[in-house]
Amino acid sequence: MSEFPDESIDGFVTGQSLPESYREQIRNWILPLAWILRDLAAGSFRPLRIGVSGAQGSGKTTLAALLPRLLASWDLRTASLSVDDFYLSRSRRLKLAETVHPLLATRGAPGTHDLDLLVSVLDELTRAGDGDSVSLPVFEKSVDDRIEPVAWDGGRPDLILLEGWFVGIAPEAREELEPPVNTLEAEEDPDGVWRRFVNDRLAEYYTRVFAPLDRMIFLCAPDFDSVYRWRGLQEKRLRESAGAAGSAIMNEAQLRRFIGHYERLTRHGLATLPDAADWMFVLDESQQIVARVDRVPGQALSASRPR
Repeated sequence: MSEFPDESIDGFVTGQSLPESYREQIRNWILPLAWILRDLAAGSFRPLRIGVSGAQGSGKTTLAALLPRLLASWDLRTASLSVDDFYLSRSRRLKLAETVHPLLATRGAPGTHDLDLLVSVLDELTRAGDGDSVSLPVFEKSVDDRIEPVAWDGGRPDLILLEGWFVGIAPEAREELEPPVNTLEAEEDPDGVWRRFVNDRLAEYYTRVFAPLDRMIFLCAPDFDSVYRWRGLQEKRLRESAGAAGSAIMNEAQLRRFIGHYERLTRHGLATLPDAADWMFVLDESQQIVARVDRVPGQALSASRPR
C-alpha cells in the first residue's frame, strides 16, 4: 500500500486548526480505512455510498472533510454531503411548528430536512456522467436558512459520503417512545406528538436513504454524558474566545435544553449502531480514537489497534 504524503496530512491538520495529536490519528486509524475505501471503489461499477455517523463532537464532519482529500491522492473523486445542508427552509420549519409541534421549529431532528431533495441529489450524483454538474444545497446556520447552492462539477464521483449525527439509525419501536428521556420531552412534549413524528420521519429516512448505503462508518462516543460534556466544552471555548460579544452563546440551562432535542436518538444510536456499522471508531472521553471495530459480511466483529 502506498503511503500518503506527510505534507498533505500536515496541511489538513493546520488548515482545520486541529490539535497536533490528530496527525497520529490520521496515520494510525483513518489512512488505513481510506486504503480500504480506495480498494472498494476500484472494484465498483457505480459510485459507492458511504454513511458517516456520530454524535455531536465525535469528529464526523472532520472525517468527512478528510477522506475526500486522502482519496484524491489516488485520483478518486469523492462527493461529501452533510444532512445539515438539507434542512428545510426556516419558513417551512415554522409552518411545521404551527401545524404539528412547536419543537419542529428547531432544526436537527428527522423531519426538519428536505428528504425528497436529499434523495434526488444522491440519485443525481449516482447517475452523473463525466462532465455533468449537480447542484448541492447549502444551509447557513448563522441565518438559519438556505443560501445559494454550490455545484458539484466533478462528473461521476467514485464515492459519495453522507455525514450526519443520525445517519444509519433505525427508528425506535413504538412502545419505546412512551417514557420521556429528559425534561424537554416531559415538559414540552408530554403527549409524545413530537417524538412520534420524528420517529415516523426517521423510518422514511432509513428506508429511502440509510438502508441503500453501501457501507457505514460510525464514530462511537463512550456514552451520552461524554457527548454532553464535549458540547459544553465547545460552548466554553466559544465564550472565552468571544468575550463580551458572546451573548448568543448558550448557558447551562440553554445547553441542556438544546441537547435535549438530540438525546433520544443519540442514545438509541449509541446502543444500536455498533452492531450495524461496517467500521466503528471507538472514542475515549478526550475524543481520541482508541480502536477500530470492523464488521465483515458473514463474519464476527474484529477489533484492530495501531501497530
